[in-house]
Amino acid sequence: MIDRNSALRWIPFIFILLWSTGFIGAKFGLPYAEPFTLLSIRMYLTLGAFLVLIRLYRAHWPDFSGTMHSLVVGALVHTCYLGGVFSAISAGMTAGLASLLVGLQPILTALLAWGWLGERVSHRQKTGLVMGLLGVAMVLILGKPGPGAIAYTPQTLGYTMIALLGITVGTLYQKRFCAGVNLLTGTFYQYLATALATTALSFLLETRQVQWEPVFIAALAWLVMGLSVGAVLLLMRMIREGEAARVASYFYLTPPVTALIAWILFGETLTLWAIGGIALTAAGVYLVVGKARTPA
Repeated sequence: MIDRNSALRWIPFIFILLWSTGFIGAKFGLPYAEPFTLLSIRMYLTLGAFLVLIRLYRAHWPDFSGTMHSLVVGALVHTCYLGGVFSAISAGMTAGLASLLVGLQPILTALLAWGWLGERVSHRQKTGLVMGLLGVAMVLILGKPGPGAIAYTPQTLGYTMIALLGITVGTLYQKRFCAGVNLLTGTFYQYLATALATTALSFLLETRQVQWEPVFIAALAWLVMGLSVGAVLLLMRMIREGEAARVASYFYLTPPVTALIAWILFGETLTLWAIGGIALTAAGVYLVVGKARTPA
């Protein structure tokens, strides 16, 4: 029989791999549909998948308060974050660079968790957070993309800032107000809010034209089952199990993993500075999430 604690230790690593491929899925799917059109289709398919899971596990629905809080989390974690990332990539930002910019989330989360949730951030964690930030900065500033890659613009930078703020505030809001909400039904309402918001945005800002090519269908299927179902359920589980700052620190590993996959699939360049930044980021994650050898 598999030990529960041993199984839980693998959740962050599975989550990192799944979450990193979200940027890759966007890169594959966006040439065939506009950002909010793609997201709205993805959300409605995800809602269908969650209805099946809810019925299968006989999950109970939240009360009015839990429903409202879940809708707010959906607007922040999914609408702002996914909408910002997809818009940035659609406007020309590389998948690796988009991942690196929103990888600044742990810094904001740790600071807000200290002020809002009253969570204690140790000196060890502070050191890790600073190291992680420096690692991201090394990749951004010194590990510049190679020839042919599209650098970020003020527009794409603005999109990623919306995504960064959305996922940061949404993570803390989820931790504070949705602890008692069932994981499946709460996430269903989060996706419902996102589906309605992205549908409205697609009608306001886009043509809603879709090219149903095999590559698009495969990317959409992965975004629904691998990301919207698999990765997000793991994320919500981690938020519920651990401190907000520790959960957010796992996102430090997403940029290097995404950059590696993007390098393999799209030829997005990894320089020596970028590799050094990745190593420094990984060390920062270890300091933040690793248990200190001192009594509590």
